[in-house]
Amino acid sequence: MRGRDRRRVGGGGARCGRVGRVRHRGGHRAGARGGSGGDRPDAGAAEGVCRPHLRYPRQGGAAGRDLPDHGAARRAGRAACGAAPARRGRGVRGGRRTRARAALSRPGAAAADCAPSLAAALVGSAAVLLLAHLWRRTPVPAPGPRSGAEATGPNPPESPGPPQTPGAPASANAMEDQPPPRKALLTSRRTVLAATAGTFTAGALAGIGGRALTARRFDVTTARDAVRLPPPPDPSPPLPATVHPNVPGLVPFNTPSSDFYRVDTALTIPRIDPRDWALRIHGLVDRPQLITFDELLREPLEELDHTLSCVSNEVGGPYVGTTRWLGASLPALLRRAGVRTGADQLVGRSKDGMTIGTPLESVLDGRRAVLAVAMNGEALPLAHGFPCRSVVPGFYGYTSATKWLVDLEVTTFAALDPYWVRRGWDRTGAVRTASRIEVPAPFARVAAGDIDVAGTAWATHRGIAAVEVRIDGGPWRQAELAADAGPDLWRQWSHRWAGAPPGTHRIEVRATDTTGSVQPELRAGPFPAGATGWHSTVVTVT
Repeated sequence: MRGRDRRRVGGGGARCGRVGRVRHRGGHRAGARGGSGGDRPDAGAAEGVCRPHLRYPRQGGAAGRDLPDHGAARRAGRAACGAAPARRGRGVRGGRRTRARAALSRPGAAAADCAPSLAAALVGSAAVLLLAHLWRRTPVPAPGPRSGAEATGPNPPESPGPPQTPGAPASANAMEDQPPPRKALLTSRRTVLAATAGTFTAGALAGIGGRALTARRFDVTTARDAVRLPPPPDPSPPLPATVHPNVPGLVPFNTPSSDFYRVDTALTIPRIDPRDWALRIHGLVDRPQLITFDELLREPLEELDHTLSCVSNEVGGPYVGTTRWLGASLPALLRRAGVRTGADQLVGRSKDGMTIGTPLESVLDGRRAVLAVAMNGEALPLAHGFPCRSVVPGFYGYTSATKWLVDLEVTTFAALDPYWVRRGWDRTGAVRTASRIEVPAPFARVAAGDIDVAGTAWATHRGIAAVEVRIDGGPWRQAELAADAGPDLWRQWSHRWAGAPPGTHRIEVRATDTTGSVQPELRAGPFPAGATGWHSTVVTVT
């Protein structure tokens, strides 16, 4: 029995970080697998001495007594174990204070920005106080020896330790080993579970309230709806209907704003009040500029029909769309600032810190790059850069389209690597020649006979000269191109597959741009300069 007692005590000491509760009762003696306790002094100290019901011996070896100063007891226990002084944690209020301080440290922050953190701190503190109050009120009977009837029942359990001397007081271990009545345990569990559920509910309500306060504080929907877009001095004519073949299932030529793809790193959409917005143009310029939103709207605005695509788009992928942008001429603003000799990169910075670099030579070579304030006749949606974003034809979005734009720096490629370049992506980001099949849909089942095959091709700022289609690896056949709306726009195409026989068939497509460059066959992923390869689809003819 005694050997088993020693193993139990030693194991308990090891489980408690090698400085178990029993070590202080045994004169700081290590268990069978314990050590000096120096590996985890804080854990051992917390487990061994930070309990108000422990009894400590008098110096003269007399019977134990309760120490009223529990702080002194903790310090004495740690000193005896060689433990470091306990470090005070932040707790609920300290953590919330840190978050509130972080909220106030952001650019343009106001006192109201820390309201959600303060509200959460108050709710958290109240929940902790409530739990502590309920715990103190939980009825737990004082420990003591069991009655004779209980101790001498019909089948008394075997004693795990040596027998007690008659008349000797019960040890602390014996008193502590007496479980509280079942009713008290059930009451305690119900109280703790109810209090925990209440705490989670209060936390959820605090989180919802904090989000509501934040959303109300940064709601710019009303300000966006109040924007009045001036008409462009030289509006673009409507696109002819012939840019879109009449093939059911083919995507519309102009992408609705609600369907326009969104790829960015913003975890939450920046919300910028146009009345507080200003664009800074600086760096290697002779005359730095600071332009407000009203001043930008007073610039001669121009319309730009443009197909924008994302470098992360796989072959045949959906991250491409066409829209009509409205904005101020970016080259005109840069020339007003006076670009200095030697500058070769224009870096845009968004409200959330994203940096996007564009070759400066391309911005100033005559293409219609704009600082857009609207798409499809309406102010920019919040998710697409309101109140202002840049659009430069010929490049993927990661090197040309800065959403939530607040800063333009004229610099050099040698001086600054934008966000995606630092992560290994191509520095230039010129759009590759691409095409995709949209009709029939992948794995579609179609009736035998004449079948319409259609899709879209693009090579932004170069234009599409030809599209070819082939079936089951046969000869390439020229597809019929829709009307050409300009080099900065995609071009839709169609092909009549006559007499399609029953069975499973593979359809492939490739495009050629106006420079004579043919879309390569070899498949490559988007990293680091955009995906390549022929798009294909498989259909079943019945």
